[in-house]
Amino acid sequence: MTDVITADFVDLELDAGDRQAAARSLAQRLLDAQRVTDLDGFLADIATRESQMPTGIEGGIGIPHCRSAHVTEPSLAFGRSAAGIDFGAPDGPADLIFLIAAPEGGDASHMKILASLARKLVRQDFKDTLRSIGDPGEAAAFIQKEVAPS
Repeated sequence: MTDVITADFVDLELDAGDRQAAARSLAQRLLDAQRVTDLDGFLADIATRESQMPTGIEGGIGIPHCRSAHVTEPSLAFGRSAAGIDFGAPDGPADLIFLIAAPEGGDASHMKILASLARKLVRQDFKDTLRSIGDPGEAAAFIQKEVAPS
């Protein structure tokens, strides 16, 4: 299995005014790597998922995710926003954003990634590391090691 996240999928200076812009920016990275085949189609699938329930969780976390026919393999993109982006969490904007993309009709990989990520995000040291790490390659390696399905 290929890495679910690479340095190319990490933006440590994500500059987006809202959740749609954040998703577009991170999804563009997956499109550039040919893990997404149709950016607008994929973003529509994310928007559909977001309309069902916000994907913000307490602690400054946004986790937009979906299954999509426009995804070629399970992938995870990560962005860090200095300004914060509203993903609907009760405690306010998210500064750590994880975009989980899974192929439609694929196995449960994205749910495994989501579950593993959720378990890690309750740990303050995990969030602190993500907030302080200074290199996209280091961030990708850290996230891959911590949340990739085994």
